[in-house]
Amino acid sequence: VQLQACGGGLVQAGGSLRLSCAASGRTFNRYGMGWFRQAPGQEREFVMGISWSGVATYYADSVKGRLTISRDNAKNTVYLQMNSLKLQDTAVYFCAVNVRGDGGRYASLYDYWGQGTLVTVSS
Repeated sequence: VQLQACGGGLVQAGGSLRLSCAASGRTFNRYGMGWFRQAPGQEREFVMGISWSGVATYYADSVKGRLTISRDNAKNTVYLQMNSLKLQDTAVYFCAVNVRGDGGRYASLYDYWGQGTLVTVSS
């Protein structure tokens, strides 16, 4: 499975961005998907996850109410809509695949990772 994340960029605090992650393969609709991020000097942390069906979603408390995860199985793509961005959201954002179908919060659950896309929030 190959993942291609895009949509990062420079945005002012309070602004919005939408990240996309396109996956290769014909079984995307069986995969759980997750977004993680890593800020400079910090460990990688969970942001949001979504199950294969899209019914179950998971989020970190730090993004509750501001970020939304969704997926389009027809396009093999998962999205991360980010609103009300804060300075502390600055990080490289990674998408990941869980071939077992869940979208849980632990990095060890995920089997494949994209290359990351940089989000920079300025004041």
